[in-house]
Amino acid sequence: PSSPSAPSTPSLPPPPCTCSESWVTFASNLPAKPRSPILISDSVFALCDVGSPWRSQWKLFTCTLNNHNNWVCLEKHEWADIFDLIKRPRLVRGDGNKLLMIGGLKSIFSLNPSCSTMLILRLDLEKLEWEEAGNDSGSGNEGEGEGAAWRWIDE
Repeated sequence: PSSPSAPSTPSLPPPPCTCSESWVTFASNLPAKPRSPILISDSVFALCDVGSPWRSQWKLFTCTLNNHNNWVCLEKHEWADIFDLIKRPRLVRGDGNKLLMIGGLKSIFSLNPSCSTMLILRLDLEKLEWEEAGNDSGSGNEGEGEGAAWRWIDE
């Protein structure tokens, strides 16, 4: 005996796109896999770990939507200490022309530093200056667990 076949489903064209955005393919000429890429205005920012398997060394890269095949390392000499302070950094879009970086504050007293303090740094993209935006200390009883209190530097 033959089994009944499933009813045929009419083939419909895909719905029209009502959005004005288009896909952009970015070049993969970064030195490492980009971490937490974000779009601010017409520029894309991403972190890359350019260090060794034994020691992370984070760098901030950027490219514009108009020139998305040309990633540039955005750095200043004085930023070296900032990237050395943060463990497992992530980028977050800030207000206006600001970029936020959040991560754990490294402990300088051990080979395998654990993070007990979360730190948020803010980069003003016009001045190219970092400042602390907030932190949450997990040391002691006051900052641990669900009731942890963030200390905001401003606003």
